[in-house]
Amino acid sequence: MSDRYATGMQKRREVLGDAHVDQAQAAKTDIDADFQNLITEGAWGTVWASDAISPRERSMLTLALLAALGNFDEIPMHIRATVNTGASKSDVIETFQHVAIYAGVPRANHALKLAKQTFAEMEDKP
Repeated sequence: MSDRYATGMQKRREVLGDAHVDQAQAAKTDIDADFQNLITEGAWGTVWASDAISPRERSMLTLALLAALGNFDEIPMHIRATVNTGASKSDVIETFQHVAIYAGVPRANHALKLAKQTFAEMEDKP
């Protein structure tokens, strides 16, 4: 295990929570093991581990990019992560308004729909 992998797992747990990471690890197979290592080292051990910008800012950027590119499947996961990154509901709303202007209203509209659903689910859970 590389230092970058260890750093990535630590950061991944900080942002996404132990339950999510444990579930992803338990679901890992020979088919996606290399991919899981890649995202742990690259996304989490390099990009998210950098202190060049705050976790709040990184969270907002990630949500904006996911919405702008139409990668909607990961938006709920990153909405839930805002609890750990410090991005507020207001930050998320502002992020998607920015997406509407620069990447398109339909994508921002769908991202807001997912945000509303996810925030509602988060409020229902203790």
